[in-house]
Amino acid sequence: MASGMATASYELRFDSGRICLDLTATTHPDERLDSAARLGAWVVASGLVPVGTALAAVDASWLLGFQELRGHIAQLVRGELDGRPADSALARVNAVALEAPPAPWAVRAADGSLCRGLRTPPRCGELLSLVARDALDLLTDPDARASLRQCEGDNCPIVYLDTSRGRRRRWCSSEVCGNRERVARHRRRAALARA
Repeated sequence: MASGMATASYELRFDSGRICLDLTATTHPDERLDSAARLGAWVVASGLVPVGTALAAVDASWLLGFQELRGHIAQLVRGELDGRPADSALARVNAVALEAPPAPWAVRAADGSLCRGLRTPPRCGELLSLVARDALDLLTDPDARASLRQCEGDNCPIVYLDTSRGRRRRWCSSEVCGNRERVARHRRRAALARA
């Protein structure tokens, strides 16, 4: 059970700094959104909907919609980083962003405080719109765009927002790619010491 929890927490990573970038990270190292159940878990864990929101409508069409948007956002972000505009991806992300996001609704918790809810169960297009709008906000904000970084980990394609002090963050995750780099450095030093 504990190992299953560790795997699940690794699979649902949210360390890139933006929901749109977290969505693009779901392809590495393997496809993490490979079922409607996993997509539903990602939608809740990402904060797109409040915990406890009914997501009974999540199905294969939702999965396809999120995977398609993920590809367009990845193409758009990569194009901006590499100085190669991806205008067809931009057009698609703009089109997805047109739908109104889910309407928020305040409800009383058991202790009487207000907490966030949704007026009606969210539709796929509404949630896709939230992610697309996040991507557009990111890429049209000069400060945020200047903080985009490619992970320096071996074979890691993840792009993240560097909000660290001094803007010196090197990895998408210190616990994952950073740890791998530290282990590799240690092994190189140990091998040199033995030689």
